[in-house]
Amino acid sequence: MVTMQDVAERAGVTKQTVSNVLSGRVAVRPATAARVRAAIDELGYTPNLVARSLATGSTRTVGLFVPTVVGSFYAELIEEAEDVLDAHGYHLLLCTTRQDGERARRHLAGLTSRSVDALLIAGDEDLIEHLPLLVGAPFPVVLCAWESALPDTHPVVTIDYRRAGRLAGQHLRGLGHRRPAVLASPAHGVRIDGFRAELPDCAVHFAAEPTPAGGCAVAAAALAADPATTALFATHDVLALGALEAARAAGRRVPEDLSVIGLDDVPEARVTRPALTTVALPKRLMARQAVELVLRAVAEGAAPGGAARLLEPELVVRGSTGPAAR
Repeated sequence: MVTMQDVAERAGVTKQTVSNVLSGRVAVRPATAARVRAAIDELGYTPNLVARSLATGSTRTVGLFVPTVVGSFYAELIEEAEDVLDAHGYHLLLCTTRQDGERARRHLAGLTSRSVDALLIAGDEDLIEHLPLLVGAPFPVVLCAWESALPDTHPVVTIDYRRAGRLAGQHLRGLGHRRPAVLASPAHGVRIDGFRAELPDCAVHFAAEPTPAGGCAVAAAALAADPATTALFATHDVLALGALEAARAAGRRVPEDLSVIGLDDVPEARVTRPALTTVALPKRLMARQAVELVLRAVAEGAAPGGAARLLEPELVVRGSTGPAAR
């Protein structure tokens, strides 16, 4: 087995220098670090992570909680978090709550006694009541993608979801729509409130499931309840994609007879016909800032600081919205 000493001899440096290059905790001259990495590649050296953890007290691992890995929102967030962690020499430990509060509690309780250097929690579903488990945790904790009331126990990097709803409402109001229907998931109250601030005379219909099929069913019900509806706002794009299918089934042309706007900007929004107008959420920027915040706390050996960060959404106008039918 190739050892750290073998790498040091090949690179013409001390064993401690090799350790500094691998840990990234001590600055090493670029030319020296390049020689060490070349020796690692030539010899095929693989660090003993268990031994390193025992020696340094660090696992180079950050835990990440998400409600689910289904759908592009959390998939993009996970990818970006993993990319940033990898660039800093850290590994990702992923946990999913599956919308199960008890499962979330078990995972959180377990992590507080495991060897992770920090923890990121993305999404507030099923976790709000369990945050007290993390008070006094032996590692930094940062929250992101938080939509409900922001807790003051941990720093938060999230999106201005109320502003996202307002942008959708402003767009439809500017097109002359006055009584749109809202297709929503129950957890999206902040988005609905933002939309209502612009268009208070709207009917809200909750989808049975956050899928295109759920969006199709709830859109069909909304159109049946009020055939005069000229616009639909879906609190996330998967519902809006289903709403487009419901409009086709009802013989309603989009956007001539019915405007449809979503929220998120999933990849499918660009390729559906017509392309979906939506409010884009800066998911990757949010993940990157949250990871950088928690890694800075690890490096400084202190709790993450700073007030809550609210990132700005952006209206993306495509072909699914137009002037209200007269």
